[in-house]
Amino acid sequence: MPVNPTELPYRTLVIVRGTDRDAALRTVLTLAEEGLTASEVSLTTTDALWVIQQARRALGPDAHLGAGTVLTAEDAARATEAGAGFLVTPGLVTDLPHGPGHPPVLMGALTPTEVMAATRHGALAVKLFPASLGGPAHLAALRAPFPDTPFIPVGGIDAATALAHLNAGAAAVGVGSPLTGDAPDGGDQHALRARAAHWRRTLGAVVAP
Repeated sequence: MPVNPTELPYRTLVIVRGTDRDAALRTVLTLAEEGLTASEVSLTTTDALWVIQQARRALGPDAHLGAGTVLTAEDAARATEAGAGFLVTPGLVTDLPHGPGHPPVLMGALTPTEVMAATRHGALAVKLFPASLGGPAHLAALRAPFPDTPFIPVGGIDAATALAHLNAGAAAVGVGSPLTGDAPDGGDQHALRARAAHWRRTLGAVVAP
């Protein structure tokens, strides 16, 4: 059953995707230090399972650390073993195990039919992807028939569109390169800290974990 949007433990989910495993790990840890404590490590990241494993060791068992771009049940099993506390899919993946003993799933969907399928297959929340196609108006339209479904818009989200989606009823927003920049590829971590601080200043209390 979907939870009430207010029950999600974070408002910003940062998507970390990169070509340098050490830099990707530093990115997750830097974000946590800057107060953005929910991160999704995409399985397209170089040595993604290692990044998840090391981040889990560093951040502890209660950190909001997940795996993204989960496409198969095998992906889910490997990510869970590495320490992912939740799983994120880009679209409908209907064979993922769910329920007690399994990590919650944030399942990708765009249309009403896909939203119904995602919730029917145990999604904790619906990843509205790509959010850039319909914007906040699309989210608001979906919220009318699905008021109890937590939506997390992802794709084309920056600080301005994040605020617009949150105001339209998003439970949280997912942000990638507009926040992480080239940090997961070996880029400047100081610049990442500055972007993280700007994100929190711009969105204010709504992004607090």
